[in-house]
Amino acid sequence: MARIDESRPFIAVNIAVLTVSDTRTAANDTSGDTLAGRIAAAGHHVAARRIERDDADLVTEILKAWIADPQIDVVITSGGTGITGRDVTPEAFDRVLEKKIEGFGELFRLLSYQKIGTSTMQSRAVGGVAGGTYLFALPGSPGAVKDAWDDILLWQLDNRHRPCNLVELMPRLQEHLTAAQ
Repeated sequence: MARIDESRPFIAVNIAVLTVSDTRTAANDTSGDTLAGRIAAAGHHVAARRIERDDADLVTEILKAWIADPQIDVVITSGGTGITGRDVTPEAFDRVLEKKIEGFGELFRLLSYQKIGTSTMQSRAVGGVAGGTYLFALPGSPGAVKDAWDDILLWQLDNRHRPCNLVELMPRLQEHLTAAQ
């Protein structure tokens, strides 16, 4: 069973938070607030935070900028992962991801199924890597953000988590670039 190895030092990571929504503002971004609060409570840094409308081109440009920023280790989005015509976050992710983390979406939907049943099939939550940066797209509800953070990301973004975690892999995410030289 997974555990925290207290003999290892905690390493804070820099996480950017993007809310993708046509209706959210700084005053009513409850999912973004929930996520930012949980990130800070875990000891990580909210390196950037933004709200952008459901537009694949705009979301893609923000993702590219944050991927290129050496001060950002992880990007987490909330919103735009459903199946309506305006939900375009996974499409924006497809434009930038080098590798998908298939297990993230699968695990999220498994956990979500236990709480909301078959409605979880409407979620297109996705995870991946681009430019040495982890990216995760979460549904826009505060409940979904809590589930993804509390049950998956909190643990995988803690380098003390055993038997393995995403943080310890960070130095190796761009190995393919040095191997090509």
